[in-house]
Amino acid sequence: MPIPTELTVHQKSRLLELAFDDGSAFSIPFELMRVYSPSAEVKGHGPGQETLQVGKREVGIKDVEPVGNYAVKPLFTDGHDSGIFTWDYLYKLGSEQSALWQDYLARLHAAGFAGDSGRETGTVLPGALVRGGVCGSGHSH
Repeated sequence: MPIPTELTVHQKSRLLELAFDDGSAFSIPFELMRVYSPSAEVKGHGPGQETLQVGKREVGIKDVEPVGNYAVKPLFTDGHDSGIFTWDYLYKLGSEQSALWQDYLARLHAAGFAGDSGRETGTVLPGALVRGGVCGSGHSH
């Protein structure tokens, strides 16, 4: 398993830059990390339980907390902070970035969003309850 040798949060460009000990390096957009968060809130509790994340184009990362020596937990500006990103998962996000983007855009289109309109800040899923800004507040799976 490749281990990061560098991890840099770029606030302005909204990119997490990673270099791994196998020589690979990736710049992962915060938005991609947020919509593919490995948290139960996003992933659900099994296949088909995923919640499509919308309106995350402008999401930022306020802080990144280390989790042992195997992962990090980003604190996103939309209040989401329950995703634990292992080194393996970050490597996957970086190395499969273009396929993951295509999959995400396809899921937005399937939900009825034209172009990449589902990425715009303030967008909500049709029929979704609009809640206060805290992720997961009072929402059960």
